[in-house]
Amino acid sequence: MSKTALKIVTIGGGSSYTPELIEGYIKRKDQLPIKEIVLVDIEAGKEKLEIVGAMARRQIEAAGLDWTVELTLDRKTALKDADFVTTQFRVGLLDARIKDERIPLSHGVLGQETNGAGGMLKAFRTIPIILDIIKDMKEVCPDAWLVNFTNPAGMVTEAAIKHGGWKKTVGLCNVPIGHCSTASQKLGIPEDELFFKFAGINHFHWHRVWDKTGKERTAELIDMIYGPHKEGENTDFKNIHDAEFHYEQIKDLGMLPCGYHRYYYIEDEMLKHSIEEFENGETRAQVVKATETRLFELYKDPALNYKPEELSQRGGTHYSDAACEIIASIQNDKRTDMVVSTENNGTIDDLPYDSIVEVSGSVTAHGVEPYNWGTFTPAARGIIQNMKAMEETVIRAAIEGNYGAALQAFTINPLVPGGTLAKTILDEMLYAHKDHLPQFAEKIKEIEADQPETISYVDQLMESNYKEIPAQMV
Repeated sequence: MSKTALKIVTIGGGSSYTPELIEGYIKRKDQLPIKEIVLVDIEAGKEKLEIVGAMARRQIEAAGLDWTVELTLDRKTALKDADFVTTQFRVGLLDARIKDERIPLSHGVLGQETNGAGGMLKAFRTIPIILDIIKDMKEVCPDAWLVNFTNPAGMVTEAAIKHGGWKKTVGLCNVPIGHCSTASQKLGIPEDELFFKFAGINHFHWHRVWDKTGKERTAELIDMIYGPHKEGENTDFKNIHDAEFHYEQIKDLGMLPCGYHRYYYIEDEMLKHSIEEFENGETRAQVVKATETRLFELYKDPALNYKPEELSQRGGTHYSDAACEIIASIQNDKRTDMVVSTENNGTIDDLPYDSIVEVSGSVTAHGVEPYNWGTFTPAARGIIQNMKAMEETVIRAAIEGNYGAALQAFTINPLVPGGTLAKTILDEMLYAHKDHLPQFAEKIKEIEADQPETISYVDQLMESNYKEIPAQMV
């Protein structure tokens, strides 16, 4: 891009991540000729938007820059003539995430932000919104790039590209950043002297590693991180319980797993830990909500003009910095090697050509050029094809408000037991999130009319003190 006065719009600008986003822009001030930053939120997020907006202005002033920061609740007006649009919103705020986690866990089923039942409900709420954003973009900023790090990032990005038709979309996640850092630390080699190759889908990818001599170090890293003589913890992520993978299984794969693979490879251990958190009123969403409350108290300080260290406890650190690097790489045709969600286009033989995959690639002025992966071994191929089929079904259900498709997705998902229990959890979650699922309105009315026990159960669960679990629950 050759434009010399950039307008960047952030949807979900009142997020606690925004100070890191601003820090990332400031770090790249010589690469990004920013003129205007617009932070957009909804009425329910107005107070946080004003707090974060004031802090963003202090950060920019402290850096000696003349960028303007605008705050608004009017999304369409904000988007007019934007060059880049970043998305970091959460439909229903953190209270919705609490429901995503607690309702399944009350049945002894994993509740998690992007995996299992919780991840699917988050997609149902989020995908219609990203498509609405794209409708506005087509009208008022048709040449803008969309950089999505709203979870579940892979499904949201696939909806944007395949169903919204917005080809200038890149999705990203902070998880690969942590894995690259771990490899560098274990090998004692700087990251820029290693070559990483990731392939899979969001929160469900594997990777291999080479050094600058051309030697592959993957097997060595598997031994160092997961082997019988490993040292230290296996994860850099605040939001993933550090249960131990089965070394023999990872060795057989011949690839390094994503941290989120724990939910599938050692599901019983992860579920046990999640239920313990639930019973103690300490689900991840509840912890994050408390962390966010503390962060916003810090952000209110008129003397604070830099990103506080406490933000690293939030669990999504590096998301925002990665978004800034994508923008800088597109703007300047830097061709930065990054791990992103983008169109497959034959990169992974085992997945549909037009599906969205999370892979390593070069970020250019015209978009992402992914590095070819080829095919997976049967053990990886079987599970990732199942996961991609689940994602495609979730997206269809979200767009159409199709209850049958939603139930299919719950049945396909490896973390949700099939049969009556899947339907029970789906119905409870649809009711719990009814304010944010207009596409399912008719089915929710039917649930309210015909299933009084569902209504009573969910209301009791959500209204109870977090440590007071109804007797019929886990």
